[in-house]
Amino acid sequence: MRATAVRRTALAACAVSLALLATACGGSSDTEAKGGATSGSGSAPTDSAPKTSAKALSAAELEAVSLKQGDVAGHGITKTGPDDELAEGGVTVDKAACLPVAHAMYGVAQKGSAATTKRKVLSEPKKADTKKPAGELTDGDVEDVLKAAFDVTSTFVALHAYEGTAGPDTFVALKKAAADCAGGFTATIAGEPQKVVSVTEERATGGDESAAWKLTVVDDDDDRFPISLVALRKEGTVATFYSLNVAAVTGRNAKFTGPTEVVAAQAKKLG
Repeated sequence: MRATAVRRTALAACAVSLALLATACGGSSDTEAKGGATSGSGSAPTDSAPKTSAKALSAAELEAVSLKQGDVAGHGITKTGPDDELAEGGVTVDKAACLPVAHAMYGVAQKGSAATTKRKVLSEPKKADTKKPAGELTDGDVEDVLKAAFDVTSTFVALHAYEGTAGPDTFVALKKAAADCAGGFTATIAGEPQKVVSVTEERATGGDESAAWKLTVVDDDDDRFPISLVALRKEGTVATFYSLNVAAVTGRNAKFTGPTEVVAAQAKKLG
């Protein structure tokens, strides 16, 4: 995501978060989100594509297994709109080997895709653990409330149904590109560059195979922050999850582990 797009997404999530800030001063939430979070451990994904031919899901079938509101506790889910669409040629990179990673970031389908669905998923802001009235909050209390309110994760989910071996081949190509581009690259969208300074592999579970990476991004002010990219494949369907955390983008949270509940919920729907 380019710097302006990152900021736009962060500000939109902040608006949702701040709208609930007064509620956050009222104490802990009465209910706990009970998402199916992945453990962050498990068998490592394979390095070569299984050459079994898969029949691509139809558009209706892919829509049926895509996330919808209510599938992930504590998260809002909506379909994407025209402003979220990018054609294959709409993304360029300074290193050709890194193009599959840039495409995964923006949900661009690869050759062989028969159908696509996309979703925006936004986590609900957490509540600070205080029951003090707003007028009695100390500076420390206020900072705790702000940290909780800004701890919002926005995730862009793209599902692509592929025919034959195109799904496994796409997944392997993405893994290879991520490894080849560990030292970073610059993606350009509509003339606006986004610099990724590193791509670090992490652990993931779900589907027939899965992989995850932390991308360290530099914005226009030379500030660095992490973004999560996760991919999983189930037969001929490849799902990608591109996530940022508002607190991490604004410097309030250096640790960001990715959208585990969202990935787990999507993996469950894929079967």
